[in-house]
Formats: sequence, structure tokens, C-alpha cells
Amino acid sequence: MTRLSLVVPCYNEARNLPLLVDRCAVVFGDRADVEVVLVDNGSTDESATLLPELLAPHGWGRSVRVEPNQGYGGGILAGLRAATGEILAWTHADLQTDPHDALVGLERFDRADDPSRVFVKGRRFGRPVADVVFTVGMAAFETALLGVALWDINAQPTMFHRDFFVTWADPPTDFSLDLYAYQKAVRDGLDVQRFPVHFGPRAHGQSRWNVDWTSRYRFIRRTVDYSLTLRRELGRR
Repeated sequence: MTRLSLVVPCYNEARNLPLLVDRCAVVFGDRADVEVVLVDNGSTDESATLLPELLAPHGWGRSVRVEPNQGYGGGILAGLRAATGEILAWTHADLQTDPHDALVGLERFDRADDPSRVFVKGRRFGRPVADVVFTVGMAAFETALLGVALWDINAQPTMFHRDFFVTWADPPTDFSLDLYAYQKAVRDGLDVQRFPVHFGPRAHGQSRWNVDWTSRYRFIRRTVDYSLTLRRELGRR
């Protein structure tokens, strides 16, 4: 039985994919109970042909193609629906976080009396000061707006039991998916556990949202719009 499914959404990450697969081979190569689901989220580079070639020698990995691009959250959701594991997780493809972090998080479930009531999330360190300030501001805003304590909302990996996933209703398909899952876990009374993860520079390419203050503004605006919608929905329950 698959114990852990790690979903990794990939959008135009062809230059990072060989490094990612090599790292996953080191981390998961001898684990028969772990699968890595690499989601080609409507990439327009050579990812569609490269992924099957890179994964062919490895029994731990497979790819899912989403076309056209469904957004960051949409790619993750496609991977989660295709996953077979008891514990579900996602992380980034750009190697700013190490896939090995998922095994550290898995230990939290292994030690739990009831793994279905556990929600595990990384807590980033090693980031630029400006990024930390941005994270603090967003966490303070979401905490005040939604009425639940939240911190480092977009940290990875994000991990939970399959039983929690089946309770999700109309999750967002953009970067707000991190917020949706985290606040729902807190609101549902799950045991939220955090552990430190090193957050380094991208191996190749640029972030789609953290390029400059203009891209951050667009990210903030989309997140705020979703947060206000979420608050209205919660108020009707």
C-alpha cells in the first residue's frame, strides 16, 4: 500500500526537472511505500516529452498531464485526485524546498495516535528579509480576517490524511489553495504541526509570482479577493 503520495506541480520547469528527478531518486529510490506524482500543469516547454523519459527508470514516480494550465492549485488538485497514498502532500518543483522534507513530515503521522487528525506543514527559514516581511504581513491579514491563527501560509510541504482531503468543497485553483487547506485544517480542529525547512534559491528560472513588487501586488490582490469570498462563505455556515 502506498503510504505517502507527494504531488509536485510543474509549469515550464524543464530545466529543473532532471535535478528534481535525480534528487527524488536519492530520497525515495528505496521506498516502495512512497510515490511522487509530477504534474505537468499545461507546460509549453519540453516538459511533456522530458518527464516520461526521466521517470521511466524509476518505480516511485509517475506523471500526470493537465492541459491547458489550470493554475497552481488546479495542478495540485489534479495530482491529489490521481494519488493513491494514505498521506497526501505537495511541494514545489523548483528545489527551493527539498523533497526529503516530506519524509520528515511523514514521521509526524507515524507517531500520531490518529493520523487522520494531523495536518503537517513546513516553516521556512533562510529567506530574504523582504520575503519574511511580506509573509508576516499576509499572515497577520489572514488571521485577522478569517479569525484563525495562521503563519507562513505558503510554506511547503503541506501534508494531510486522505480522509481530510475528501472533506474539501470547491477548493481554489490558484495560489490560494495553500490558504484554503491550512485554514480548513485549523477550523476543523486538526492537530496542526509545523517543522523547520530550509528555503533556498531556485535552481533555474524565476518564480511566477515573486518576481517584483508588481507580481506581488497581483498575488496579494487575488489572495485578498479569495479571502473575502471565503469569509463570506464561512459567515453563511
